[in-house]
Amino acid sequence: MKTYITSLIILVSNLSFAQVTIGKASPYTAANATVSLEFGNAAGGVRGVVLPWVTSAAGVTSAVPGTIIFDSTDQKVKFGTAATANATAVTTWGDLSAGAYAPTTPNVPDTNTENATAKTLIGGTPATDTTSGILVLGDTNKAMILPRVNSHTDIVNPAAGMMVYVTGTQQLALYNGREWTFWTKP
Repeated sequence: MKTYITSLIILVSNLSFAQVTIGKASPYTAANATVSLEFGNAAGGVRGVVLPWVTSAAGVTSAVPGTIIFDSTDQKVKFGTAATANATAVTTWGDLSAGAYAPTTPNVPDTNTENATAKTLIGGTPATDTTSGILVLGDTNKAMILPRVNSHTDIVNPAAGMMVYVTGTQQLALYNGREWTFWTKP
């Protein structure tokens, strides 16, 4: 009984102050206090995070500004923005794969039926958070640390829609299934 109560207290504590680390050498090392989700270690890795595939950006409903997707129709990584600063709905999808050639063989999305209400919330309050998305970072004062690699070439077989931070060049790298595009901080 004592073990059950202790486990319950630990579970409730983790739900209250959610910080998630994935792929760290020491999973018991706490994430930075300003981070909701952290991938990998500070040293370069060989993995990235694959964005959700959609059949069309136009078909994404209830998206909020800041949503990032891989549009399998035109093989592009897209970022949702709003017309005004405080808007809560995406009005435009910006192309983050600008300049990249589309794959010669189109990437085919999974044919499994999608659960439109599937959602994982890190931080925030599940009872009141209505943001749609497969992975929602609900904290208003915490960030996500992307998987870090020394070079995009360290990833042997990247998947379409993969995103990493390249520490060697300090760039965001996005893969569309054929080639990488890179973004440098402004």
